[in-house]
Amino acid sequence: MTGIRTKRLSRSWAGDLILFALLAAVGYFMALPLIYVINNAFKPINEILKFPPDFFVRNPTLNNFTDLYYLLAGSWVPFTRYIFNTFFIVIIGTAGHVLIASMAAYPLAKRKFPGKGILFAIVVFSLMFSATVTQITNYMTISWLGLLDTYWAVIIPAIGSSLGLYLMKQFMEQVPDALIEAAQIDGCSEFRIFWNIVMPIVKPAWLTLVIFSFQGLWNAGGAAGAIYIYSEQLKTIDYALGQILAGGIIRTGPSMAATLLMLSVPILIFVLSQSSVIQTMSTSGMKE
Repeated sequence: MTGIRTKRLSRSWAGDLILFALLAAVGYFMALPLIYVINNAFKPINEILKFPPDFFVRNPTLNNFTDLYYLLAGSWVPFTRYIFNTFFIVIIGTAGHVLIASMAAYPLAKRKFPGKGILFAIVVFSLMFSATVTQITNYMTISWLGLLDTYWAVIIPAIGSSLGLYLMKQFMEQVPDALIEAAQIDGCSEFRIFWNIVMPIVKPAWLTLVIFSFQGLWNAGGAAGAIYIYSEQLKTIDYALGQILAGGIIRTGPSMAATLLMLSVPILIFVLSQSSVIQTMSTSGMKE
């Protein structure tokens, strides 16, 4: 009588402890910039200007936030208007970018047509150029379309970013062709195959794209708004805070509070989406 021996993996408690300590040390090191920003937001002005600076706050205060509130309340444009402008640009730009990039990536990944390789090569080459290189061309295009001083001057370039198309195309190529062929045999239309079959499978890709697009628009809204948008009623939070806090050293405290508030939203979006990305990436692998 013969038996099959199975190899059992085991780790000692000492190895687990060392691994945990190593991961904790690396995680703490990566979190240091965020911890420093949080501490600076609650420091009084004398601790902020101290040299060498203290990493942790010694006498925490909320004066930086109250001063920021009074500065924003004194603006002739209501701060709620800046909030609306920012979220409108970010939400519409992110949703449009994910949708357009996914719809364009589907035929590039799963259909054969003349010029497919050339089109994808153009997409890849476009990733080599930074936004600074194409800034003049983008401005001329937006001006020619008559979109200057509108929300769409910031939204349209974000929707047309080639990064999302490249990312979605690479993920969609992993979808089994047999699955799409079976759906076609069942009588599914191309849009239904794309929306009900392909998009759920590539959920990790478009969730990741949502994070990248949201963070990019949230952080670049002020710079883009300064170039394309001139009306104060259409400015974003980032630009408004930059103008209000450009008042010299006396406003250093409110600027620290504003930095924390601006960072909190992208971090919250990332934290809420990270678990979904990890979960879907671990369960969405499919092979022919």
